[in-house]
Amino acid sequence: MDVLSSRILLRPVDPARSQAFYRDVLGLAVYREFGPPEHPGVVFFLGNGLLEVSGPGDEPPRGMALWLQVRDVAAEVGRLATAGTAVLREPRTEPWGLVEAWVADPDGVRIVLVQVPADHPLRRDQR
Repeated sequence: MDVLSSRILLRPVDPARSQAFYRDVLGLAVYREFGPPEHPGVVFFLGNGLLEVSGPGDEPPRGMALWLQVRDVAAEVGRLATAGTAVLREPRTEPWGLVEAWVADPDGVRIVLVQVPADHPLRRDQR
């Protein structure tokens, strides 16, 4: 298989509500919009990937999580909590050395926010 491009497809119960969450609350940049103006699909930049939020699902998505690396987990959790986002778990350092916190989108999809500490072996850029 020669994969040329890929993206995560999310079919939320209320696409407009989820699109607003990912755009306005999480703050993801829009890669493209498509489809009819009354029911557009939106594809967001997701670091080095893409997240498409389009079309209604019959029930909330299950069994998936998004893993997002950010510069400052505590600051992002504070900002998202102030915006009304459900915080499932406050930031903490995991046994493997990464700082993680969990939040949820409007359908309950878990979003794992991850910070790689400056002294962690994964970090090569010492800025």
